[in-house]
Amino acid sequence: MGQEQIRSAERALNVGTWAITLGAVLYSVLTVTPLMSHHSPKGWEWTAPILPLVVDAAVVIVVRLDSTLARLNGDGGRWPAVLRWMTGAMTVLLNVGQSALDHDKVGVAVHSVAPLLLIVTAEASLAYRRAITAALAARETRERDERAERERRAEQRRQQEREERLAEFDRADRAERERREHDERMAAQQREHELRMADDERADRARRTDAERAERQRREREVSEREREVSEREREREQSAEQDAERLRQELLSAPATAERLPEDEARLIVQTAVALGIPQRRAAELTGWSTGWVAARYREFGTAGTERPALHAVPTDTEETTTPHTEEQAS
Repeated sequence: MGQEQIRSAERALNVGTWAITLGAVLYSVLTVTPLMSHHSPKGWEWTAPILPLVVDAAVVIVVRLDSTLARLNGDGGRWPAVLRWMTGAMTVLLNVGQSALDHDKVGVAVHSVAPLLLIVTAEASLAYRRAITAALAARETRERDERAERERRAEQRRQQEREERLAEFDRADRAERERREHDERMAAQQREHELRMADDERADRARRTDAERAERQRREREVSEREREVSEREREREQSAEQDAERLRQELLSAPATAERLPEDEARLIVQTAVALGIPQRRAAELTGWSTGWVAARYREFGTAGTERPALHAVPTDTEETTTPHTEEQAS
């Protein structure tokens, strides 16, 4: 049988297998979709075609990969067979499921035709492909043996011709070897020169790199020193601010209570400072002369005005009489 006949047989097998597969897949989708739609939750009937499509996709994968492995004379092991029979059994059960539920024996028989035909076709096509592959392998082995025998005889003839020409080529071969040896010596000298030049260049690069590294380290030290100086100044300013705040707090705590109510702007300034320094409300009321209710309202106002700590202000601590009278109603 010639190559053209074998290719024709493979084409017929492929076309027939895929025609049966696609027909069975289409028939399965049309048969199983009503069953799945009937057994799907209300509102999810649109998912009915998904399960038959998934099962049939597995069937298509099995058929396609089995044909490839058979063409390569490979063996996928037991799992391809398990997948092949599992998908076949699922297809049969899904196709005959509605008829079985309806106790329709004729329906079970009719709806099992397509999946059973698909299963048997898959197994038969796999066997056909393996048989064709084995026959082609045996034929290729025979042709390879015949070709090797012809090549062996041709090699014997060529060997005889080489031996006859060997004496004529000896002198030319010696001259060529001497020329190559000379060229190799010159090339070796050139390589040594290039290596020396490369070593000198690497040494120069290393020196430049060391100089650049030293300069970079010097600059980094300078930057680090500047940052340290800035950090020291910031720390000193913070310490000074904390000392000032503590001194002002002690002054407010030790200042005498005022007998008269201070002007509202001055009193608000003292309360804002008291909030920032954590001074009790009662002490703030003594310093301003205002009622504890008014002071408590200002504490809430300044305490919830923002997430940042209120600014500290220098406030008077004397108890001079105010010139602007305020009533309790205005204060609240």
